[in-house]
Amino acid sequence: MQKMIQETLSQFQTHYGYPAELVIQAPGRVNLIGEHTDYNDGFVLPCAINYSTFIASKKRTDHQVNIIAVDFDGKDNFDLGKPINKSEQGWANYVRGVFKYVQELHSDFTGIDLIIHGNVPLGAGLSSSAALEVSIATTIKTLYHLPIDPKTLAKICQKAENKFVGMNCGIMDQFISTLGEKDHALLIDCRNLETQSISMPTNLSVVIINSNVKHGLVDSEYNLRRQQCEEAAQILNVPKLRDATIELLEQHKTKMSNVVYRRAKHIITENTRTLEAAKALSENNITKLGELMQAGHLSMKDDFEITAPAVDALVDIVKSVLGNKGGVRMTGGGFGGCVVALAPHDMIEPIRKVVEKEYYAQTGLRESFYICHAMNGAGKVSV
Repeated sequence: MQKMIQETLSQFQTHYGYPAELVIQAPGRVNLIGEHTDYNDGFVLPCAINYSTFIASKKRTDHQVNIIAVDFDGKDNFDLGKPINKSEQGWANYVRGVFKYVQELHSDFTGIDLIIHGNVPLGAGLSSSAALEVSIATTIKTLYHLPIDPKTLAKICQKAENKFVGMNCGIMDQFISTLGEKDHALLIDCRNLETQSISMPTNLSVVIINSNVKHGLVDSEYNLRRQQCEEAAQILNVPKLRDATIELLEQHKTKMSNVVYRRAKHIITENTRTLEAAKALSENNITKLGELMQAGHLSMKDDFEITAPAVDALVDIVKSVLGNKGGVRMTGGGFGGCVVALAPHDMIEPIRKVVEKEYYAQTGLRESFYICHAMNGAGKVSV
């Protein structure tokens, strides 16, 4: 982490010719269970991870915002005194959107010079986009001492992604990047945003394996799943699928297409699994947790149809080593990306070896392996 901070500061000095006055970090996240439940007002169980976006910054006296994104080799600038419009550069819209919606709430800040640098793997489903949004919002808030509480900050970032970028995501990613807790997962009720800290067992590591199937969070597919969930809720006459039971779904099965029925079945059962998984994790009942993660993966594969063959193969390979001593499932929005495993420390190397041998043999792809731990959410880092 110190190396990343120093690199970010050095880049700032090189590009702007004077030192930064602030460095902020915001972490990526991994969701242990509760996939696509967030925009259905349901429950999720993520933790913030020790891969972050770092931003070095300095206030300006004019209204100019200058941004240099080291990892994209990109530059952008705009004027806070004029309407903030979309950029041709995809990454820049995450930044512009946050400035726009912070400005709507608190217009009393001037320009900023920014350097963005990070190590959250891009396009892996570990929420590099939320880490970027939250680090920008936290930078503006901290530099200008704006009275924005953490939950409001997460909502601003979600709004930027929904309304400005056009990705219809739920609140989970921005929320955990803002409010993550060291050595804990966070059970989040996505309706009222109440949270419960769940202690992570000290004998388990969070292992994230990127399938390196290009993660096209095929925006259209994601938004289609959301529409299908809304259609099911309408047929069931409930505000959101969080309010439905499996019994209610079965009663109305004939009124909906098979696809919409299966989408709703995933959400309803996934909410139950997430609550049970939080309980199992807090009680260190790893066998039960593993069973719930397995059931969740199969539900994403068969009912929600968001896994990919290579991701399924990766889950099966890890499961063959782990047995009932941990859990493994696809994590993130789907259509590629990562699997997450909770595994005893002494099983990490056996898992790594078997995956290295079997995954390439079965898929022709090479994985990327990350050993993570749960960390705190966004904040100022000591320079």
